[in-house]
Amino acid sequence: MQTNIFKLLIPVIYGLMISQLSYSQETAEKEEKISPYELMSSYYENNFSPFKKKNIYLGLAFSLEDKKLKNTDYLVQQVNEGEKLDYNIVAKVGYYTGNYGMAGINFNYYQTHFEGSLFRNPDTLQSNSITRGFAVTPHFRSSVPLTKNERLSFFTDIGVSFGMANHLKREIKYNDEIQKQYGTDYLLGVGISPGITFFAMENFAFEIQLNVLGYELQISESKINDAPSSREIRQNVDFNINILSLELGLAYYIGSNK
Repeated sequence: MQTNIFKLLIPVIYGLMISQLSYSQETAEKEEKISPYELMSSYYENNFSPFKKKNIYLGLAFSLEDKKLKNTDYLVQQVNEGEKLDYNIVAKVGYYTGNYGMAGINFNYYQTHFEGSLFRNPDTLQSNSITRGFAVTPHFRSSVPLTKNERLSFFTDIGVSFGMANHLKREIKYNDEIQKQYGTDYLLGVGISPGITFFAMENFAFEIQLNVLGYELQISESKINDAPSSREIRQNVDFNINILSLELGLAYYIGSNK
């Protein structure tokens, strides 16, 4: 009796195993047909709202400019040979007070440095200068999606900056005549900066930003060797599109996909 039941169960078990293997193979074939791009893009198809009210924005950006100069005219002097290195690091945080509108604040640290040989008629001298500073920029951002799923968008930042910088310059003439200049700059600026946001992976986005229009008030106090201190007040209004000043950054949007 038991032998007959076992003989009847063998075809049933065999049929179930064949069915399971067929189902697994069909599922694997379907998964293979989904490309990595389609799998990544599917994240943005449902309930993806990066610029929705109450979302939180975190960002980090940087800009870098490295110049090698040789026999280059620069204002009232000529750079025989030298190197200029500038960088700017920006940490950002923001909160969407409404859909597509964000209030935020940026904290940045920057440095400019030059070292090289100058010809300032009638003398040739060695120059080494460095400036380090920081700034705080409260700003408001308005975003405009360029695609239906909001993965690509255009934004405009309008902000006010407050900052301070220290600078030091040393010039050596005739190998023994040294002139030192040191001082402090106080900065106040208003600027407009457009940019592009592209979501590369889930809530992470790449940003490209360009400073286009700005007003800056700068108060400089400096001293050369043991001479009395001097003070200069300068105002600048700039409308400049410079590809070399592009600011590249990475951002993370908390609450983008709910």
